[in-house]
Amino acid sequence: MKNLIVLSAPSGAGKTTVARHLLQHFPQCAFSVSATTRPMRSGEQHGKDYFFLSREEFLENIGNGNLVEFEEIFGNFYGTLRSQTDQRIQEQALVLFDVDVKGAVSLRNAYPKESLLMYIAPPDLSVLAHRLRSRMTESEEQIAQRLSRAAMEMEYMGHFDHIIVNDKLDITLAKAVSVIEEELSNT
Repeated sequence: MKNLIVLSAPSGAGKTTVARHLLQHFPQCAFSVSATTRPMRSGEQHGKDYFFLSREEFLENIGNGNLVEFEEIFGNFYGTLRSQTDQRIQEQALVLFDVDVKGAVSLRNAYPKESLLMYIAPPDLSVLAHRLRSRMTESEEQIAQRLSRAAMEMEYMGHFDHIIVNDKLDITLAKAVSVIEEELSNT
């Protein structure tokens, strides 16, 4: 059974919305908590939203091979702890990952039999730009960085089992649910 459900998408494509919906629709599904060096935001909790590590702790985990995947994005490290993933596989738990495209490929390489990769794509980069601007959380420079990265990330779509274009949210959510239901019915 492919019990590691891996979601990737450019920033602003709707990945977090899809992830939240899937977690509500599949109560047996657990969210994989990533490790990061970025500062904790208001309302976030260590071990629930992220494992917040210092840069030194993160680099030590890299050196010790404790991360399945990691990436430095916009000056902060993000990664998946191997111990957390191995434990979920032993439990045969359904786990949802929210990672960047390189992380998704790394998860597939580390766990080829267990990983199901879904890419949430924006209809096009102009729609993505509009979504990023409408969030009003980033400067124009940050939006330009995210759009540049999005173009690179979209080149990875061929590595994914399913590509869902998020044009209409209700259809996107239904497709994501359908993909997982189909996988669960194959067990």
